[in-house]
Amino acid sequence: MPVAPPLGGILETSVYVEDLERAHGFYSGVVGLKRMVAGERLSAYDAGPGETLLVFARGLTVEDVETEGGTVPGHHSEGPSHFAFRIAADQLDPWRAHLAACGIALRSEVVWPAGGRSLYVDDPDGNVVEFAAPPLWPNFTE
Repeated sequence: MPVAPPLGGILETSVYVEDLERAHGFYSGVVGLKRMVAGERLSAYDAGPGETLLVFARGLTVEDVETEGGTVPGHHSEGPSHFAFRIAADQLDPWRAHLAACGIALRSEVVWPAGGRSLYVDDPDGNVVEFAAPPLWPNFTE
């Protein structure tokens, strides 16, 4: 098998929701992300340097979309999805306190074999949102 060219990381992660404004209340109000794009099909949030969280309105992205630059293939998801925010190990307690102050219940907390910890919550549409502190993966140790 030929060797693949190098990747620069994951640029976008997405979730699908029923109500974009309700989701905005969570991702902007609770998580603190800045919305960069707002539309009827999606909101895009700054999730860190070079990283974007796309929040799509469920059912409105199934069909291909023609743009001046080309065709964006249709995509969708059924049921809850999952993604993780990277946080520093010393930010676990502040995140626990912040989520509680916002009325967001912890769904679960996991201590990983490498010693890292993850806090899990649900967004308003049941997507599983993780706040992960290192060490967790071999490439996520600090």
